[in-house]
Amino acid sequence: MSLLDRLRQRVESDLDAEIGSTTVVSGGDVASAHRFDLVDGRTVFAKTHPDPPAGFFTTEATGLAWLRETGAVAVPEVLAVSDGDPAYLVLEWVDEGRAQAGTEADLGRSLAALHRSGAPCFGREDRRTTGSRALPNEPHDVWVDFFAAERLLPLARLARDADALADPTIRRLERLATGATLASLPGADEPPARLHGDLWAGNRLVDVDGRSWLIDPAAHGGHREFDLAMMRLFGGFGPECFDAYEEAYPLADGWHRRVSLHQVAPLVVHAVKFGGGYVAAATEAIELWT
Repeated sequence: MSLLDRLRQRVESDLDAEIGSTTVVSGGDVASAHRFDLVDGRTVFAKTHPDPPAGFFTTEATGLAWLRETGAVAVPEVLAVSDGDPAYLVLEWVDEGRAQAGTEADLGRSLAALHRSGAPCFGREDRRTTGSRALPNEPHDVWVDFFAAERLLPLARLARDADALADPTIRRLERLATGATLASLPGADEPPARLHGDLWAGNRLVDVDGRSWLIDPAAHGGHREFDLAMMRLFGGFGPECFDAYEEAYPLADGWHRRVSLHQVAPLVVHAVKFGGGYVAAATEAIELWT
């Protein structure tokens, strides 16, 4: 039996409904995704993976539920999940549309409310890794400790192992993690925010009513400037979004300068994965802070 047939079988069992039609959904670079139209009139989104890392879909499902429970921002409901054979995740379907006049500002306010809802620690209480390079999320009480131990130093090791960055750049990254710069930054003592953790434009859907939905999180407790810096890295979010966020939840003085700091982690990840121009971009960001 094929992977798709096994997925269909499990979805029908979990949702107690027959699948009428199946459509492949494009856009995923890791899992295979499908739209299932059920004979009872419901439509769901389902994705599977032939050989996922441990906890692959249950970690994503936990993150989605954690973001959704705040009510601050629209997040698809998890309908079924398994890390077994097959591994899969089933979510409510979102009919995509186009942004409207208030879409960006509404997202900014929603994101501010999500961040304000807070997290029990920096990292994750369940200690599960997140992201394509399985970055650790050991819990910390202080952002500086989390950023150094769970992001900068692991990324330095990844970059060295992959020969992705020059040795002097990796040593700079390690010095940034172990030096005094981070602790002296405005906003360094903020409490942990509830982060999406991978908030680029591809992980935001806009529905037929112009409402924004967040998908595919690498959810954890972190510094709220990280989500905002990630949003600026690849574009796709309007200035109204950031203006509305700042009005609802003002950032610490000098936040413009710190955007490059919070972009270090995703840039190093991309340098490890793809090389190319990301190597120069990661190197430049690191050099700005060392």
